[in-house]
Amino acid sequence: MAAERELEKEQERVDAVVQKIDHQIRALRRQTEAIKKEVLEMSRNFWDEVTINFGDPHDTIETLASVNQQARVLAERERSYRHARRRLTTLVRMKDSPYFGRIDFVEDGESKAESIYLGIASVRDEEGEPLVYDWRAPIASLYYEGSPGPVRYQTPAGEVTGTLKNKRQFVIRDGRIRSMFDTGITIGDELLQEVLGRHSDAQMKNIVATIQKEQNRIIRNEGKRLLVVSGAAGSGKTSTALQRVAWLLYRYRKSLTAEQVVLFSPNPMFNSYVSTVLPGLGEENMQQTTFQEMLENRLGKRFRLEDPFDQMEYVLKGMNEPGYDERLQGIRFKTSTRFMEVIDRYLERLGREGLIFRDVVFQNRVLIPAEEIERRFYSLDPSRSISGRMSRLAEQLLDLLEEMEEKEKEKPWVEDEIELLDAETYQRAYRELKRQPGFSENGADDLKKEREWLASFVVKERFKPLRHFIKRYRFVDIPSLYRRLFADPDFVPRMMPDIRLPQGWKAICARTAERLGRNELAYEDATPFLYLTEKIEGFQTNPHIRHVFVDEAQDFSPFQFAFLKHLYPRASMTVLGDFNQAIFISAESGFDFLTGLFGADETETFILTRSYRSTRQIVLFTRELIEGGDQIEPFHRDGPKPTWTQVEDREQLFEKIPDRIRRLQDAGHRTIAIICKTARESREAYEGLKKRYPSLRLIEKETVTFEAGPLVIPSYLAKGLEFDAVIVFDAQEARYGRESERKLFYTVCTRAMHELHLYCAGKATPFLSDVSPDLYVVES
Repeated sequence: MAAERELEKEQERVDAVVQKIDHQIRALRRQTEAIKKEVLEMSRNFWDEVTINFGDPHDTIETLASVNQQARVLAERERSYRHARRRLTTLVRMKDSPYFGRIDFVEDGESKAESIYLGIASVRDEEGEPLVYDWRAPIASLYYEGSPGPVRYQTPAGEVTGTLKNKRQFVIRDGRIRSMFDTGITIGDELLQEVLGRHSDAQMKNIVATIQKEQNRIIRNEGKRLLVVSGAAGSGKTSTALQRVAWLLYRYRKSLTAEQVVLFSPNPMFNSYVSTVLPGLGEENMQQTTFQEMLENRLGKRFRLEDPFDQMEYVLKGMNEPGYDERLQGIRFKTSTRFMEVIDRYLERLGREGLIFRDVVFQNRVLIPAEEIERRFYSLDPSRSISGRMSRLAEQLLDLLEEMEEKEKEKPWVEDEIELLDAETYQRAYRELKRQPGFSENGADDLKKEREWLASFVVKERFKPLRHFIKRYRFVDIPSLYRRLFADPDFVPRMMPDIRLPQGWKAICARTAERLGRNELAYEDATPFLYLTEKIEGFQTNPHIRHVFVDEAQDFSPFQFAFLKHLYPRASMTVLGDFNQAIFISAESGFDFLTGLFGADETETFILTRSYRSTRQIVLFTRELIEGGDQIEPFHRDGPKPTWTQVEDREQLFEKIPDRIRRLQDAGHRTIAIICKTARESREAYEGLKKRYPSLRLIEKETVTFEAGPLVIPSYLAKGLEFDAVIVFDAQEARYGRESERKLFYTVCTRAMHELHLYCAGKATPFLSDVSPDLYVVES
């Protein structure tokens, strides 16, 4: 009876809070409609509110000031509208489930316990009293980490001590309490069971109601510039990172905006998958990108860039091609910090000699020869950096170009160009000259002035590409500088006699030089080339960014991490990964090298061993596939054992898998992935399966949205995602037989939340022999 009365009392409070939220929603809707109307009205009448007068310089200044003032007012109203819309979206979500937890806390010096209710955002009543506390508030850490008894928590003002009397958890749906239970040290397994047992959809969910103690410490971590989170598949690394972003935006809301946070994710589709987490918490999304997108922005106009997925396709299916082993050696070497040392030594040499310059050419005439540019560069102060001298050199060349413009005006080609000018340009010349004192429109001097103006106009227009050429440092031949490292296989060992080069260095050099000659840049060459470019031209750093998050970090190379540190010099970095899922070729097998980036004193590492994504049966199966898998702890959520189905040929796969898809859908599973090893195998599987299951969707590297429903996807694009059910398309030895493919196979299997089904049309992968037969079911 006491429990029923307590539940009734809590439901009354939920009803009261929902009523107040509903009232605030109605008020906020009226407010947003009013602001929207005001913004539209201001936009329509923008120029009516501006006094336009370009008659003289003073009037021009007043006009620009008027424009800027109106623009600021409009921008402020637009910001108010976006903020109100975000708040409205949050309240609408909270109306369904206003909070998920309660703690009863007595602060030292007080006599009465205060009941603190926690939700995804704060809600206050008309008097400003808190009804719901934001889960990111300092006191909320007691919910995630505290247990009944003496406790303490940190606030920006200092430490608060007291006694935690009770911790209660709720599952509230549609404004009704579905379950309620008191708990002790950790977030109760009942709530986790309820959350983790749901079917997946196209977006990642926030985990604020189920944050575990170790995850909370990562989310609220302060003081270290580098935070390394190494966690097993399904341990909640990505979810924890996104909640950390939300916490940082809350904790530093006066000094940090979402635009100052950037997430590097494994592929564009992953960005779609996580895109709703922060908006669901009332925050703007941080910047999201991939390393390849950054490379394309910087290098895409100069080269045909290989992307990591094409590189991965080669690694997975090119083992019988000539030069395969040497390519892998080259990938490992070029992604290492050893190769960065080679480039740094090369740059030291280039500071003294050896830079390659291009002629500045105009109309097939050499205006400034490369030899003159080289002489000028090496005559500058050698104690300055290369980029510093390049900046000064560019200034000199622009001054020289300006002198040449004057001489060029008298050339015959200029007169020819003047004859071809349109009437509008002549009118412009007339207007400009008319403003000058003493212009009479008919005098010989005025005709001379007009010719001078037109000649100056023509030359400046024709010289404009040359100025761009110089301002962008195109007079430095960086592709040739990079190619020099490989054109002669003895060049690097002559420069660095103690360097340890790959065994197939000569073949690596020949292949690299050949691709560069075709204006192609392999993925492993892109970051070193960009690093060389930035060191010569000056690093295009972004000091505005304060926090960098790198997901699937095991697939980033040491060279790439070092480059990111150069690129974002003021940023702290949160790195998340699992080297058991390292499917790309890398020179490292752990995150220890990252300590050297910021130093041991500025680095903190967390290791997450408990897997929440998959059922206990799936985790017990998958952890047998990798060395050290016994350290992975399954969460006790039960489900069916994985299945193994052996068939005679691929046609039988095309017959059996559609039937499996239908059964999975009948069981309520919304996201079903048929995972293949490569893109080529995915296309073949898709073509064979869609005849029997037409609604199937094929995921390719260009796919940017993640949607519910059955799909076929290559192994490396499935990284970071999770699915209700996973069907491994063809787990035969020919596809998953080499030891280097073990982690890939593990990664594929760990995408499954509720069901895992493996099919094989050939000799079984040897990795299956490492798994106890008791952990899976053989089906026919």
